[in-house]
Amino acid sequence: MNIVVGLTATPESQAATYAAIDEAALRGAGVVLFPDPAGPAQQAGNDAGPPAAAATPDPEVVRYARDHGVTVTVGELPEGADLGDALIDASYQEDTAMVVIGLRRRSPVGKLFLGSTSQRVLLEAGCPVHAVKVRVGPRR
Repeated sequence: MNIVVGLTATPESQAATYAAIDEAALRGAGVVLFPDPAGPAQQAGNDAGPPAAAATPDPEVVRYARDHGVTVTVGELPEGADLGDALIDASYQEDTAMVVIGLRRRSPVGKLFLGSTSQRVLLEAGCPVHAVKVRVGPRR
């Protein structure tokens, strides 16, 4: 069995990756990371400029997984594929137990839009989806 997570250059993705490793350790599963081909520029909502190189697992993440007895592999997206589509497609694979996604805090107006990728994965996935938030301090 595998736990699937999207790998982007954001704190939300890092939180989701660690949560996926923890969940995989509990279930005796592996983790499959799908790097976002859009890169940091497009993740930030800036469509200008060429996409940056796809994210790769941080050595600390790999070490954390190894310390927890979890195998981490990097899935390949087809040319021109969208990260959301890759996560949804993976959710229908027989060996996928769960998809883990990272969510961020939003303003009241931003709450109208969960985030196109997150919303699509939550609504269209063929297996359970675990949504993770980055730990933050109390609201003021």
